[in-house]
Amino acid sequence: MVTSNRPTTVVVTGAAGVLGSRLVQRLLDDGCRVRSVDLRPIDPVPGLAHHVGDVRDAVVMAEAMAGADAVVHTASALPSYPADQIRSVIVGGARNVLSTAATAGVARVVHISSTSVYGLPRTVPTPETHPLEPVDTYGAAKTEAEQVVADQRDKGRCVTVLRPKTFVGTGRMGLFSMLFEWADEGRNFPVLGRGDVRIQMLALDDLVAAVQTAMAAPAEIANDTYNIAAARFGTLREDFQAVLDSAGHGKRVIRVPARPAVAVLELLERWRLSPVYGRLLHKLLDDSFVSVEKATHRLGFVPRLSNTDALLQAFAWWRANRVRTPARHGITSREPWSQGALKLAKVFF
Repeated sequence: MVTSNRPTTVVVTGAAGVLGSRLVQRLLDDGCRVRSVDLRPIDPVPGLAHHVGDVRDAVVMAEAMAGADAVVHTASALPSYPADQIRSVIVGGARNVLSTAATAGVARVVHISSTSVYGLPRTVPTPETHPLEPVDTYGAAKTEAEQVVADQRDKGRCVTVLRPKTFVGTGRMGLFSMLFEWADEGRNFPVLGRGDVRIQMLALDDLVAAVQTAMAAPAEIANDTYNIAAARFGTLREDFQAVLDSAGHGKRVIRVPARPAVAVLELLERWRLSPVYGRLLHKLLDDSFVSVEKATHRLGFVPRLSNTDALLQAFAWWRANRVRTPARHGITSREPWSQGALKLAKVFF
């Protein structure tokens, strides 16, 4: 791992989220002072100064930035949000965070983007040089936010862009809660087609480690864009089966015909009766994985956990910490998402 001077005072946006909260705790454990920003309050702890507010609010961000060494911008919208809100939060938030950081003289910014900027890439493993061809509002907003980063770099600012795959870890619910719930109840679990596509994920703790590595790296290395993902991953069938095996009910992954299933799921999404959104649905039909060579060789990022490791760790946490809040339609990743009409399909599995 290549390192230089580690920051002592760090601003974390989206600090009440799954990634933000884990990063805040890791930074505090390492002795950093943290200024956190989120719309939601969080429990006070020594070394943490929390600001309740919107990342699009220049006053809130200016207060948080004063005297900071680094900013990690994790705040975002989910793909399930209304289109205008997605763009406002992702693009407007990035613009305000980066501009206030520049005004405050913050030396280092780490911006959390997404591999959704590639859309449905033609090349796998997908390198950072692949054209940015987003296929939905979320991916387009993430792409536009990266242009905001490019504008700041042109002005001499040091900004790291991390493009993580979907991350999995303790506290992460969302769509994963569906797999965990069905496994725990002793049900089989469906997979589109043969389930032999390779879908790369990322352990939450590995993403946190990548952020810390980027913050500490020399500027000439940090001022770049990196894919962040698991190095070891198998097929969807293998990963889902590992969770079913861990549940201990002897259940199996069951194939369902891909084309009819996609047609039904697209219709249900249009009626807001399914949490499976369009890009995710089509991503499950083909191999989806990125190259992490650049992050490994240039940044020094070494992912520790495989897809299966991350899923089993999250499943164990889920069983020990059942979330009792009502399932909702894609509000945050901390909550189980409503399965909608898919919950009725349980009787067939």
